Amino acid sequence: MLPRLFALLLLCTLALSAQAGWDPAEKHEMRQEAARTLAAFKRKDPSLSRFFKSAAGWAVFPTVGKAGFWLGGAYGKGVVYKRGGVAGYTTLKQVTVGFQFGGQAYSEIIFFKDRAALRRFRQEKLEFDAQASAVAADKGASLDVDYHHGVAVFTMTKGGLMAEASVGGQHFTFDPS
Repeated sequence: MLPRLFALLLLCTLALSAQAGWDPAEKHEMRQEAARTLAAFKRKDPSLSRFFKSAAGWAVFPTVGKAGFWLGGAYGKGVVYKRGGVAGYTTLKQVTVGFQFGGQAYSEIIFFKDRAALRRFRQEKLEFDAQASAVAADKGASLDVDYHHGVAVFTMTKGGLMAEASVGGQHFTFDPS
């Protein structure tokens, strides 16, 4: 049983680590989706404005798809902003293991407190482990949130249903514009 679990984990990791290129049309569409996602987050929680005003940058993932049955994974593409301008494009990959069943789609924003945190992200040295937590965007939810290790993460559910008690981590890639 254990060797099968490791084989499945390896297979999911390889599938999620496949590099996806960015063509100009895809970049254009991703910027449009990111703009719509940013507007939705701002409508859902106007108090996020303090992060937009003070952050060195942010990464926006319009849609992250997540599914699991004991072994799970998630994948999404997004846009990275530095002081409001597009700095590049990114992918999010996640592998989890533990009790999980179902699937869901959500949007995610990662705020970078300072240039050092943004630089770690751009150098692909930022990974979230089981200790990282995201706050569900809702009116006033960001009022009590602060940065943790230079980042603050907010999510907004788009659809689906997932029961989960698992551990894993998120890994990011960065492609300059």
